[in-house]
Amino acid sequence: MTIQLHCFGESGNSYKAALALQLAGLEWAPVFVDFFGGQTRTAEWRDGAPMGEAPLLVHGDVRLSQSGAIQQWVSDRSGLHGGHGDEKYEVLRWVLWDNHKLSSVAGMTRFLMNFLPEAKRPQPVIDFNLGRLRAAYGTLDAHLTGRDWIVGDGITNADISCCGYLYYPEPFGFDRAEWPAIDAWLDRIAARPGWKHPYDLMPGNPSDRQDGVPT
Repeated sequence: MTIQLHCFGESGNSYKAALALQLAGLEWAPVFVDFFGGQTRTAEWRDGAPMGEAPLLVHGDVRLSQSGAIQQWVSDRSGLHGGHGDEKYEVLRWVLWDNHKLSSVAGMTRFLMNFLPEAKRPQPVIDFNLGRLRAAYGTLDAHLTGRDWIVGDGITNADISCCGYLYYPEPFGFDRAEWPAIDAWLDRIAARPGWKHPYDLMPGNPSDRQDGVPT
């Protein structure tokens, strides 16, 4: 049975789940979620996804949202990317750090800077978030200096989670050239068999939109 991942290309959190499935080599298919058209706010969507979120993994009786939970499901099913022995706690620590300190702020900032009409972009909020992001990039770059992967000697969910927004081309305060350890690490992830850019891995692309509104 093919795993379905309800997702959209602009979503870094969707990308974390899609990339986990892709790199694990599981049989899966993306199902487009029209987030910008309001699909996740409909009663029909929330009947099957009470948190109102994408991504949503569907496989038989399993319906699972939250990218970190989906990544763990993929690891449990494939035996990959979860860490070995006590490493799993360090992997979880970085997944939680990413969700709180990096991806949540990057996702919000990228949305405010790119997917709102320019007149509605709250510059003081954006400036505050950009400061928080620089601190997070600094933490990640320092950790990756002198090492290939965030935890252990191979790619784990820590890497898949923390890279979730860092391949996107839209501006959100991230310039790979400023962070050499992150830059090299992103190249290592992109060299993994099966890797694809988020806009190639999932349906949905801002080139199909104007000011965040579907065209």
